Amino acid sequence: MLIVLVGVLALAPTFALPSAAPMKANVVSAAHAVTAPSTEKKAEFRLEVDPYRNRMTVYRCGKVFRIYPIAAGKPDTPSPVGDWVVVHKAKDWGGGFGTRWLGLNVPWGVYGIHGTNRPASIGRDASAGCIRMFNRHVEELYEWIPVGTAVTIVGHPLGEPYRDPRDLARGDSGADVYLIQSRLRSAGYFYGNPNGKFGPATEEALRHFERTHGLPVDGVMNRHDYTAMGLLE
Repeated sequence: MLIVLVGVLALAPTFALPSAAPMKANVVSAAHAVTAPSTEKKAEFRLEVDPYRNRMTVYRCGKVFRIYPIAAGKPDTPSPVGDWVVVHKAKDWGGGFGTRWLGLNVPWGVYGIHGTNRPASIGRDASAGCIRMFNRHVEELYEWIPVGTAVTIVGHPLGEPYRDPRDLARGDSGADVYLIQSRLRSAGYFYGNPNGKFGPATEEALRHFERTHGLPVDGVMNRHDYTAMGLLE
């Protein structure tokens, strides 16, 4: 299966095929090591999440500061690809959210970076879309990262290149839904504003597209729909 990139989704960074190099958790070279910031001086941080390698890189002033292992979203509940901002911080939510929470401004749902009570899930695609960390790591991160910090989750809205994109239907949400809404809107089938939520208006727009293109009219986005939109070959 080949994902064809035919235009750029505004919220998503450029897709790049990840290498097969293994990651080393929480290790940086001496050349990249940076002293932890004091509370008296704010440093500029940026987070980059790589769901394919299940790791997060923390940059300080443009240099690698830390690398952490994470658990990203499962194929049917992917992490939200795109450029986001930390908009909320909280302590001790407990349970599946662990000891710390950093919420992101994703428009189609509640997503964040948080701890976990399932440490064995770290390093795998295991979450409902959030970014899980070991509690000791997210507690460390929490102290450095202020509200307003930029967070990039890299990837393509349709998922990993060796997998077919997931089927989409009413009730689904995600960067892939946003992409489909944008494509339907540019073709004159969808008249709302793309928001990443597959609701009745998106379903009706997809049914209109399917009728026009001689496809099975079921309002469910699947392989023949992706192909007709030029997103698969």
